[in-house]
This record gives sequence, structure tokens and C-alpha cells, in this order.
Amino acid sequence: MPIHDESHVRNALARFDQVKYESPEAQEEARDRLLKAAKRHGIMPIGFITRQLRLSPQAQVAEPSDTPDLPKGMVTLVFTDIEGSTALLRDLDNDYEPLLDIVRDVIRRSVLAAGGVEVEVRADETFSIFEHAAAAVEAAVTFQRIIGTTSFPGEKEVRVRAGLHTGKARLTSNGYIGLAIHKAARVCAAAHGGQIVASHETRSAAGDAVPADVRQHSLGKHHLSGLSGSHRLYQIEADGLLTDFPSLRT
Repeated sequence: MPIHDESHVRNALARFDQVKYESPEAQEEARDRLLKAAKRHGIMPIGFITRQLRLSPQAQVAEPSDTPDLPKGMVTLVFTDIEGSTALLRDLDNDYEPLLDIVRDVIRRSVLAAGGVEVEVRADETFSIFEHAAAAVEAAVTFQRIIGTTSFPGEKEVRVRAGLHTGKARLTSNGYIGLAIHKAARVCAAAHGGQIVASHETRSAAGDAVPADVRQHSLGKHHLSGLSGSHRLYQIEADGLLTDFPSLRT
């Protein structure tokens, strides 16, 4: 199984259990190499680790040094997805995959550069986590700036919505759980392509630690699907980013 780049690593993680190995030792060696490759590319293979534990409770599938350290407790969560991805797929057909790879790579590099960890990638959606709220804001501003100036296959305009929320999340063998996860996803769903929306909790946690050119514009209080009460939301603005959007999708 080639594991020379990020896409090969993800493919190997998904197909690891379908491979027949010469011996248990060979399988253990392959598992170790794969986990180390995942670490190099900033991939947190939570689902892979869980599957391996279920298959072999005695298997040492991940030493602490083999996987990225994941923040725990009070964290800032960043969700993204591509606006109009279905239309892009229909129009581009086979050229959609290269477009998706570009977007994923830009987001991943921005997250890693700001000290965050990519937790999950699914279709056109990503989920990342940060120990510091200001770093999450910095990453979101960075990837929106890059995406806004990138040339994509078919000369298509690509806009990514981003939602940020700060709260307590519990890390389990199946990934992060907690109400904060759901709120972050709802904040993202309320945004438009090219827009960064943050919760009041993220704005408060980031404080004055955000870059000097970053502004946090109040969008008022909104109801979020499945969550009680109203929630004050903010639009993250900075030089090089779009600022004019319709009302939030709440």
C-alpha cells in the first residue's frame, strides 16, 4: 500500500482491514508505518484505531507518540463545507475530485500551520479542533483568503462556509462528543459560502489575541436548529475576505 502522500494514507487507512498479510508481525509492522504516516500528514485516524481495537483487543494500535495530540476540555471547533457542492459535482464530473483535493489541502495546511488538528474529513466537509480560539480564527481567515484567490478546475468559483464555536468536548474512542460539537456544526450550517461565522463563546475566548487586521462583526442573536434559546453570532472579517452576505440561514 503506497503511503507517500495524504490521499494514499487515507486510502490505506480505509482498506487496511481488506488486505491479507503474510504474518501477524507483517500486519503489525504495516499498522505502525501507517499510523506514523498519518501523524506526518496531520491525520487523526480515530475510526481506524477503534476498528483495530474491536478486531484485536490486545493489539497495540497506537502508542502516544504515533498520533497527533488532540486538545481536550475547553476547545474551539471549526466546521467547513463547500457551498453548492452538488452543482459543482454535476458540472465538473471527473474534474470535481481535483477541486475537492485542492480545497481539502488548503484547509488542512491552514489548520496545521495555526496549531490545530484535522479530526475528520467527509465528502466536502471538514472538522478541525484547536486548543486556542484565536488560532482557530487565524486558520479560518487564512484558508478563506487562499481559496478566494485559487484557480479551480473548470474556472469554477468555489466558496466555503466556516463555523467556529468554543466549548467543552469529550474525547472518546469514537471521536469527540458533546453539545459543543452540535453547536459548531449548526453555526457552520447558518453561514454562506465565503463567510466565517463564530459563536459568542469563540469571540470571547479569542479576545484581543486575534491578528490585528481581524474584525468581529455582530450578527445579532439567532435560533439554531435543535438548540434551545438564542445564540449571538459574529462574522469574522479581514482584509481580502468577502464581507457582504445575505441574512444567516437560521
